[in-house]
This record gives sequence, structure tokens and C-alpha cells, in this order.
Amino acid sequence: MLLRTKIFAVAIWGALAVITGGAVADSGYLADVDDLPLPPGLSEDDSARLVFDKPEGRIVETQAIGSGTPAGVENFYAAARPALGWQVRGNGAWWRGDEVLQLTISQDGPQVVVRYLITPAAR
Repeated sequence: MLLRTKIFAVAIWGALAVITGGAVADSGYLADVDDLPLPPGLSEDDSARLVFDKPEGRIVETQAIGSGTPAGVENFYAAARPALGWQVRGNGAWWRGDEVLQLTISQDGPQVVVRYLITPAAR
């Protein structure tokens, strides 16, 4: 299943590259969520990474900083998340399987800051 998800993610990544004129190719993925891409112009802040694995599921907290706008980041993820299996949960949260993803997007001067939080879904 993970291989199928990664293959699908690569296909979507290619489609996003066409949509954005190739800018996606310069991006990467979050270090601890290998199928959640970073928007173009953003880099993960390694000092903000926090990961816990527990019996109920994993908790991943991190942030990315770079050039762009909150609207641009939201548009990027609005296109990418559904294709990667994330479904709208409400209140800015998305769920996939047993996990919930929450993004907090803000502007800090000329830079955009994206905070990511993945937690186990409430059962």
C-alpha cells in the first residue's frame, strides 16, 4: 500500500509541476512524512521537528519557512492533499486513515510559516 501511495504521489507531483510551471520540482517532502510535499520556496526547519511514535499512532510536529504567501501555500495543499488521500475533516483539519493533519499558515514579514501537526485520529 505504501508503494502504491508513493507512486501515486509521484504522479500527482508531476501534475503539480505542470500546473506551476515546474516550480514543484525544486521542492521536497517533510522529513518525517515522506509523502507530504513542501510547497515551492519553503524549507523545513529542522530545529522544529518533533516526532513521537505511540501505540495509538504517531505524532509529528514541524514547520517550514520560506518565500510565498499563505494563499499560495493553501492553494498548493488544496491541490495536493486530496490526491495524496487526505480528506477534509473540518476546521482546517484533514484526515487519512488513522491520522489527522492540521496546518497553520501565517505570514512573518516577507516569509510564510507553515506549522504541521499530525496526530492519531480520535476513535
